[in-house]
Amino acid sequence: ADGRRAVSAAEDRTLKVWDIESGSELRSLQGHADIVYGVAVSADGQLAVSASRDKMLMLWDVENGRELRRVQGHVDAVTAVAASADGRRVVSGSRDKTLKVWDVGSGHELRTLKGHSEAVTAVAVSEDGRWAISASEDQTLIVWDVENGSQLRTLKGHSDYVVGVALSGDGRRAISASGDEMLKVWDVESGNELRTMDSHAPYIYGVALSGDGKRAVSASGDETLQVWDMESGRALRRMEGHSGWVYNVALSGDGRRAASASRDKTLKVWDVETGRELRTMEGESDYVGVGLSREGRRLASVSLDQSLKIWDSESGVLLATFTCDAAAWCCAFLNDREVAAGDV
Repeated sequence: ADGRRAVSAAEDRTLKVWDIESGSELRSLQGHADIVYGVAVSADGQLAVSASRDKMLMLWDVENGRELRRVQGHVDAVTAVAASADGRRVVSGSRDKTLKVWDVGSGHELRTLKGHSEAVTAVAVSEDGRWAISASEDQTLIVWDVENGSQLRTLKGHSDYVVGVALSGDGRRAISASGDEMLKVWDVESGNELRTMDSHAPYIYGVALSGDGKRAVSASGDETLQVWDMESGRALRRMEGHSGWVYNVALSGDGRRAASASRDKTLKVWDVETGRELRTMEGESDYVGVGLSREGRRLASVSLDQSLKIWDSESGVLLATFTCDAAAWCCAFLNDREVAAGDV
């Protein structure tokens, strides 16, 4: 990819491809019959896969906007989607309590993963694409062998629905967030719960894990962010400055910078090591999603005014604004200049 495009998905049932430099809409990808809950993009930026409440997954050629194929197998809304690094496999999760593994080249369903007793809320895939981890409203996480569909282990410990899961760069550690107001760190290989971090209630809206798996940062409804040591489970510092719920947090590749999005209509950039607030970017609507590029120089945000914005995180200067037809709730950098955004 040329690194000059963004892909967004939202409640208007479409995906849109944007030119980051000019802020202009390049094309609209239409085909879903209901809200698009998420989008996954291949590492080379050529392929996008969208998940929708219409029970469908759609595969798109990002370069020309062409619909490659649509696949259906779930019997309820598709709530989560993740792609392997090489773009050959996609794993989807649904309110029908199952996950499905798909071959991107053919669009064929390779296997169905059954084990959850309630809706699947999130899924992450290892770098090599050999296994996946899913989170569910049944209060558990499950680690799956993507190649044969077997359930490797079930991670139990939460006392309420699990809302999200993130993997360390090497895939050895996972961190989960739950409605029980706890964060848990897991050894993925053994399935052992390594530690529990009693969060800053009332609600954890987001959690980000550093690439080396040593630090995590959580965002909460108490208007703060908390930095955690993943080895000891100890809270290292609290980052205060927002005056509204903190909806989302993102980390740079080296874990030294964090960015947060808040109901107080601001974005903030933080020094994770010291907890110091480095800068604030103000808006006219609640910021609900934020992403940082790997080197931390670019920041992406989405807000309830239906905008996707790109910022220089070092100066706080707004570089580009994209206007969507509906609000998106999350965003992430695919590489240093490409962004994907979507509803959750």
